[in-house]
Amino acid sequence: MSRESVTVGSLELRNAVLTASGTFGYALEYDDFFDVAELGGICTKGLSLHPRPGNPPERICETAAGMLNAIGLANVGVEAFCTDKLPLLRERGVTVIANIFASSVADFVTITKRLDAEAGVHAIELNVSCPNVAEGGIEFGKDKKMCAQVTAAVKGATKIPVWVKMSPEAAEIAAVGKACEDAGADALTAVNTIRGMAIDSQLSRVRLKNRTGGLSGPALKPIALRIVWDLVEAVSIPVIGIGGISTTRDAIEFLMAGATAVQVGTANFVDPCAASKIRAGIQEYCEQKNVTVRELIGSARR
Repeated sequence: MSRESVTVGSLELRNAVLTASGTFGYALEYDDFFDVAELGGICTKGLSLHPRPGNPPERICETAAGMLNAIGLANVGVEAFCTDKLPLLRERGVTVIANIFASSVADFVTITKRLDAEAGVHAIELNVSCPNVAEGGIEFGKDKKMCAQVTAAVKGATKIPVWVKMSPEAAEIAAVGKACEDAGADALTAVNTIRGMAIDSQLSRVRLKNRTGGLSGPALKPIALRIVWDLVEAVSIPVIGIGGISTTRDAIEFLMAGATAVQVGTANFVDPCAASKIRAGIQEYCEQKNVTVRELIGSARR
C-alpha cells in the first residue's frame, strides 16, 4: 500500500479524497481541469430508476457561509448512466461510487440490481434523505428501522459494497448508523445537507422556488465533524467525512476525527480543482510529518 492509500471495507482507494454526489456531475465534466482518475473516487449525481428533470428555478443560491440547493435530484436515470456514462469512467480507470435514491425499498433494490449487472461500479452509496412513500413520506434516514430495512434489502441484492449516507436531521444519528451497520452496511458517509432557506429582502420573497433547500459548504463543517466523531465512536465500520471540506486542513481534521476518507462537495463549485488540490495537500502534509494517511486516521482521538 502507498503512503496515500486507504481501505474502506474491502475497497482499497488510491487516496482518501473523493468527490461528493451532486457536486461533480458524472466526473468527466471535469476533464478540462485534471485527471479525475487520480482521486480516491467519485460519487455520481444521485441516480433514480427513471430520469428526473428536478425542480424549477430558482433552485440554487449562495449564503454567507455556503449555499442552498433545491435541484430536486435531477439526473439521467440509472439506465442512461449504465449505457452512456459508466463505460467512459470504466475505460479511464475511475473509482466509481454510484449514489442512488428512491422513494420505496423496491425501487432501491431495482436500481441496485441494474448497477450490479455492470462492471466498474466500486460501491453503492444510499441517499436515504428521501421520503418513503409507503410510510407517509417519512425520510428513510430519520428512522433507524426504515434505514436498516433499505440497507439490508440493497445489501441482499448486490455483491458491491454498500455505503449509507447519513441524514444530519436524524434525531439519534448514532443509533441510525449502528442500525445500518447491523443491517450489513460496509461504510457510512456523514453527512448530507441540512434544510435551510433564504429570503430576498428587496423583492420580499423566498429565494428558492422550492422554499427550502439543502445547506452545504463551510457552515456545515463543525456539525459534520461532530457527527463523524460520534459515528466513529458508535460503529466499527468505516466512516467517510463530508460537509464543508474546502481546504487541506479541513480534510485532515476529518481524518484526525476518525474518518477513513473524505468527500469534497460545494468547494468544487468555487474551484473545479478543489479535490485535486486537497489530495495534493494531504500528500504534502504527510511527507512533511513523515506519516501515512492511515496513521492520520483517528489521531485526534488518541
